Order: sequence, then structure tokens, then C-alpha cells
Amino acid sequence: MTTQADTSPIILGFSGGLDTSFCVPWMKEHYGRPVVTVTIDTGGIDAAAARNLEARARALGAQEHLLVEARQVFFDRVLKYLIFGNVRRGHLYPLCVGAERGIQATLLAELARERGSSTVAHGCTAAGNDQVRFEVALRTISPGLEVLAPVRDQAFIRSEQLKYLEEHGLPVPARGSAYSINRGLWGVTIGGRETLDSKGSIPEDAWVLSPNAFAKNLPASRHALAFTQGVPTALDGKAMGPVELIEALEALAGPYGIGRGIHVGDTVLGTKGRVAFEAPAAEVLLVAHRELEKLVLSGLQQRIKDQVASQYGDFIHEGKQLDPVCRDIEALLASSQQRVSGEVRFVLRPGSLFIEGVDSPHSLMAATRGVYGEQAGEWTPADALGYSRILSLPGILQTRAAGAR
Repeated sequence: MTTQADTSPIILGFSGGLDTSFCVPWMKEHYGRPVVTVTIDTGGIDAAAARNLEARARALGAQEHLLVEARQVFFDRVLKYLIFGNVRRGHLYPLCVGAERGIQATLLAELARERGSSTVAHGCTAAGNDQVRFEVALRTISPGLEVLAPVRDQAFIRSEQLKYLEEHGLPVPARGSAYSINRGLWGVTIGGRETLDSKGSIPEDAWVLSPNAFAKNLPASRHALAFTQGVPTALDGKAMGPVELIEALEALAGPYGIGRGIHVGDTVLGTKGRVAFEAPAAEVLLVAHRELEKLVLSGLQQRIKDQVASQYGDFIHEGKQLDPVCRDIEALLASSQQRVSGEVRFVLRPGSLFIEGVDSPHSLMAATRGVYGEQAGEWTPADALGYSRILSLPGILQTRAAGAR
């Protein structure tokens, strides 16, 4: 007797690259089950790309192809908190693409449940971070879900996958590019032979959003970015939803080469990894938000928030964003944003983001009657002298205890 588990469709997270393209016909042949391909749109997919993905999936033998709109969900559940926390990994990398894997896995698991499927598949290899992110999220959402990863589990290499597709007369992804490119709402990552070691940069024409940006000599441009309780709400006076605003900032700052970098850091597996990235919108938002926070948050708020935000970034990177501790951190981050409202003015030049000024109705700088470096306000000169004497006491006692006069 045939069971539901034998005949339910395999739900495959589909990017259209070689690994997921190979998985469609191989799983149909190997498991004798239909395959439904699903692309979770967390940014970077226009109408033409969406049409191409569906055509490729159908040509590879998918029973059905689904495109799930998830940009707003991605912002609400993840990106918002990355902005609140000014989160970067290694003080540089704004978690461009890895941050979306937990959302993609969550939506895949939910879709499998809706379709009555017992199995979800992904195209990750054994060498990267994404396999961990996907599987931790998938198993957390649906502990009984079967998770297949043919490329990893059968140790298929690139040449074997290409040969399989060619021998079966199936479409082969473009092989002209020597670079692995992932694109989402928060930026682009680029991997190639130059990122396999730590010695050099990728060539100028390999950048996706900003090729030859520094040769174009673009004129400086001035802009204003508004935040309401930490959420970006307007660009140059035009109110926008956060997804629209992020996409507009990418188009605006990308040609200037803003947000370029090459990050080296610790992978989930414990090895060192290196990747080039372009994150113009993330760069502008994180820098502008940070400067606004300096104006409206106390020093203690900033210190504590920085500590938990760093941990939050690690958890997102490691695929642990469904752990309850992340909800606790998000609650703290959200609470910290109650007065993070105002406008940040900035200038773009090739390779340069300069914050000209920040204004907020909750400015702690404007709240004091004193003027830094000029005159006392809520205190007197005698108060300042006494304060300095009190602060010097630990040093005085340490010097005496050491035997000095």
C-alpha cells in the first residue's frame, strides 16, 4: 500500500543555480516523487528574473514552481532588528545574504505543511554556512520533517552535476561567470577564486552593483534620511515603506561604490571564510541610524545595546534566529528605539559616505543648558572641580598603595 510519504511532493528551495537545478531531475529520478520548486523572494528578483526562474524549473521537470513574496516579512522579522542593533559581523559585514536563510527555511517548512508534504530539500553543499542555517530552521519549525540535501549528502561535485544535466538533455545554468553571486534585499555577496585565500580583491568588473564606480567620477549628491522609532520612513522628504526605501537607497548609493567590502571571518563550521560584498543600502542605513542613536540614546543604553546586538548578529549568522533568546534580544532592541526618530543628512561621493548632520526632537545634546567646551550649564565651576577630584581618587589610592608619594 502506498503511503502519503511516498507520493507527496518534495518541496525544493530553488535559486536556479547549478546545485538546485541538478536537484530537480535527480530527485525525481531517485525518489520517484514530484518536485515542487519554490523561490522565496527576499529581494533581488525582478519580473524578468522571476519569469526565467519559472521557465527553468519547468524545463528541469518541476511539477509546479512557486514564487513567494517575502521582502516585507524579511524586513519585519530580521532586517528591522539588524538596523536597530547596527549589526555587522567582524565590525564590517552587514550580514547581506545569510540573514535571509532562516526566513526562507521557515516559509519553506510552512509551505510543506500546507501542501501536505513530508519532505523539504535544499541544494547546499557540505562546505558552507547555508546548510546549517537551513536545517536548524527547518527542524525547529517542523521537527518531523524529512530534509534532503542531495548535493551535500551524495557528495556531488560541479562537473558531475553538469554531466548529469547534459546527458539528460536538460538546461544547464550559464557557466560564463567565474563568480558565485547571491543577491537579496540587504545586499550582494560575491565569491570567486580571489576569495579562496586572503591575499587580494576581486577584479573591478566582478562587482555587481558598482563596476568601475571610481572611474565614473560621479558628482557629490546630498540627501536626507528620516527614521521613526528606528525604522527608516522617508528618503529626501518622500515617505516610503521600508522595502521600497531600501531598494531606492541601493539604486542611489550603489553606483558610488558605497558599501563595498571583502569580509574574512569564522564560518559556522569553525573554519575561516572570505567573501566580497556590496551593501549600499545597508551601509547608508546602519551608519545614519548609528549617528542618530548617538544623539538620542544615553551612553549606558548604547553600551548595553551594542553587547546584545553583537550576540544577535552571531545567532543570525549561525542559523539560530528561531531560538527564544532572539525574541528576548529583539524586545530589548525595539524598546531602545522609542526615541530614535529624526533626520540624518548625508553626502555621497565615489567611495565615500559622509554624515553632515543629525536632528531629532529627542536630542540629548539640545537638552542640556551647557555648551561642550564653552560653558557650564546645570553645574558650576566648583562642581566641575569637585567632580574631577572625586574621579581621581582611585588613581591616587593606587599610587599610594604602590609605595609612591
